[in-house]
Amino acid sequence: MKMISIKVYKRGNDLLIGACDEELLGKKFEDGKFQIDVDKNFYGGERISPEALKKYLVDATIANLVGEKTIKCAIELGLVDPDCIIKIKGIPHAQMVRMLT
Repeated sequence: MKMISIKVYKRGNDLLIGACDEELLGKKFEDGKFQIDVDKNFYGGERISPEALKKYLVDATIANLVGEKTIKCAIELGLVDPDCIIKIKGIPHAQMVRMLT
């Protein structure tokens, strides 16, 4: 089964997650003025299933997401608009921020 790498950061009331398709971990992608470094220090943590990622996403206030499987989870939950995804060298990247009132 294809896994997702996730690292969770708790800062005050914020729960930030960095998540990526496991096979992208440690790679860098550049395309013109855009680049993304899928850094092991930021994204490398626990290996989880897409279903487990969804449980983290519903609680996250900020998420930095890279890869097809990872972003698909956020789209299925209605947290990321497919029109707001950028692709860098064909690799999808999205960020999510939940505003708490």
